[in-house]
Amino acid sequence: MVSVRHQIVLITGASSGIGEATAQIFAQAGAKLILVARRQERLAQLADDLNKEFASDIHTMQLDVRDRTSIESALAQLPSEFSAIDVLINNAGLSRGLDKLYQGSYQDWEEMIDTNIKGLLYFTRAIVPGMVSRGRGHVVNLGSIAGHQTYPNGNVYCATKAAVKAISEGLKQDLLGTPVRVTSVDPGMVETEFSQVRFHGDTERGNQVYQGLKPLTPEDVADVIFFCVTRSPHVNISEVLMMPVDQSSSTLFNRRG
Repeated sequence: MVSVRHQIVLITGASSGIGEATAQIFAQAGAKLILVARRQERLAQLADDLNKEFASDIHTMQLDVRDRTSIESALAQLPSEFSAIDVLINNAGLSRGLDKLYQGSYQDWEEMIDTNIKGLLYFTRAIVPGMVSRGRGHVVNLGSIAGHQTYPNGNVYCATKAAVKAISEGLKQDLLGTPVRVTSVDPGMVETEFSQVRFHGDTERGNQVYQGLKPLTPEDVADVIFFCVTRSPHVNISEVLMMPVDQSSSTLFNRRG
């Protein structure tokens, strides 16, 4: 296993769920963290908690990944000790709605496309050139089983995750001949705020998604991300499709009672 101690790891969507769990596992391993999210209060609390527990070196960036100008400005103003980013974890993403395509919300579509695809592209475009010039780096994109298998009423969300899959594959091809690695980690059902966000804050409906089965936890996914990043430099884990035992496809689940 390769140490990530003192490596600079940037995580988008870091204030909750998979992003927060990923920040914890890298902080514990001694990495320097750049934590990106929209919710400043939760970012600050996470940074404070990690600093107290692990004496972590942390820089926070409050911004919306849909805002390219803000991203470019924030990255340009990074303190020098955080500027040479070693690992980019494109975790920020969301699903909105669960409607038939012909009944879908334009606003929901735009939010998913702008966050899941364009936000990922903005960070990748801004950070990867530095990785290439320094001769080291790793990009981890959070995909989904939805990028492999379309499910009813998932239409545009599934399309955005299929795009993440294609972008990851294309980026790796474009980086051939450099030491920079690219990984796509594609989970099935994970119990996070995902379903509450999908249903616009309907907690009861969101909780029903996980009833009767044991989904993945954010820590499960963070553990896989950490494994991929800490392999020997000549090893590239290109893609990981992971699901709970109670799930066998995007639509097949074992629910008990």
